Amino acid sequence: MPNRSSIPWRLKAGACLGSAMLSVALVAVFAAPHISAQQKPAAPSRFVQPEPIDFNDHDGWTQIFDGKTLNGWDGPPEVWHVEDGAIVGESSSEHPSGTTNIIWRGGEPANFMLKVEMKLEGSGANGGIQYRSLNVPPRHREIPAEALARITDEQKQRMQQNEQLLQKHAKWNLKGYQADFDYNNRYTGQLYEQDSDRGIIAWRGQMVATEPGKKPRLLATLGNPDDLKSLIKPGEWNQVEIIADGHTLIHIVNGQVMATLVDTDPKYYQAKGLIALEIEGPGNLKISHRNVWLKKLP
Repeated sequence: MPNRSSIPWRLKAGACLGSAMLSVALVAVFAAPHISAQQKPAAPSRFVQPEPIDFNDHDGWTQIFDGKTLNGWDGPPEVWHVEDGAIVGESSSEHPSGTTNIIWRGGEPANFMLKVEMKLEGSGANGGIQYRSLNVPPRHREIPAEALARITDEQKQRMQQNEQLLQKHAKWNLKGYQADFDYNNRYTGQLYEQDSDRGIIAWRGQMVATEPGKKPRLLATLGNPDDLKSLIKPGEWNQVEIIADGHTLIHIVNGQVMATLVDTDPKYYQAKGLIALEIEGPGNLKISHRNVWLKKLP
């Protein structure tokens, strides 16, 4: 075996140089991605998620209830008042409200978004938000004789009382679209048309289209009505949003689309109208509305 000391110095120097070059090469390989990333940052993706829901984002919105007074609002004073920063409607067996509204007199919006928080108390509480609505005289409802014969005296008395209240509150009677809301959440979220032959048009969980001379047609389902119902909080504050844009009307409760209507039936379609809050229902009940904001659309 040759003596290490006898290995020519050029050979030893070459081996050392080769080792050093290999080390430099390895460092360069492993460092390359880092250096490359610094030199050429990745371009941002065009495909990004939207900002999360923020019900309290009021940029571009107008507050149409000041939280202190009923300035700009018009309703029967024995029914409506301001309490704890909310527009409150109350009804009782002793002093029933019947079906009536408090109307915002600040204009007749066409295309808009409306946000409001609602809380219903009392098992009979039934309310909602009227929009693109018209002031009309109350409709007299004829009851067929055979149906009248089946109802009790108590029911007849209640019907007579409701008729009297409709006449008493005729100034605030409305016809038009309504985002329905009731304590038992049988109807909450649906699109109902007050004082109209159409009545309920889009039930909770439905996207519906209307056309002249045809029955309303189901376009798609938005979810199971009972599953959607579980998102609504009875006796607590709920966030309600309405989008009215041309012929498309959308109801949203607590961040969930509940009903959509594409209304192209000229016999019923309303392009603009009044905004109002409704109250009705038997027994002792209270309906509160706060944080009422409006954003007009082009």
